[in-house]
Amino acid sequence: MENAKITNLYNLEETIAGSYLAQFTYPWEALQGIADFIRELGPTLDPERFEQRGEDIWIEKSATVAPTAFLNGPLIIDEDAEIRHCAFIRGSAIVGKGTVVGNSTELKNVILFNTVQVPHYNYVGDSILGHKSHMGAGSITSNVKSDKTLVVVKDSCEKIETGLKKFGAMLGDGVEVGCNSVLNPGTVIGRNTNIYPLSRVRGVVPADSIYKDKNEIAAKI
Repeated sequence: MENAKITNLYNLEETIAGSYLAQFTYPWEALQGIADFIRELGPTLDPERFEQRGEDIWIEKSATVAPTAFLNGPLIIDEDAEIRHCAFIRGSAIVGKGTVVGNSTELKNVILFNTVQVPHYNYVGDSILGHKSHMGAGSITSNVKSDKTLVVVKDSCEKIETGLKKFGAMLGDGVEVGCNSVLNPGTVIGRNTNIYPLSRVRGVVPADSIYKDKNEIAAKI
């Protein structure tokens, strides 16, 4: 399943977690170890740049955190990131350089690469968002199937059983998700693809595409 491989989705130089992700073939394989990775990396960060605030929370000193934001560890917030009013970070989260986590946005067990934007009423759980990816207002990752069975990633006739009950979405670099879209469990979206607003997405969407609905996916010209 080439479209879903880390090497085809991400520039690993655009995240503090690059060395961690490099050991895996598919990005969802990294989900269960994010918390442990943060706990290992945090104490090694330069104390001249990163301030430790509470247990297992490291924040780069140039980052902006609203006083109304809730931060729970393990957590790393990299330089020039912006955590806005009433953001809710539940823990096991890496927020990349220049990334925006907006009003009433909730994060849980995620890696956000550099310059990601989740600025308005987003839920991002058990997911990895690539460099310069953007989720429009109200768009969310749904990370548990309604029947509570384990998530299977599907790409045409190919299937991979992940063994995971919780698995949101893997967004490649430069992905644009339209407002109020739902990314169903096990969604993988290739680099530079655009998702129309109000979409319901599942499975693997190819890179450099425009997703209108499951039966209408056009290649960018």
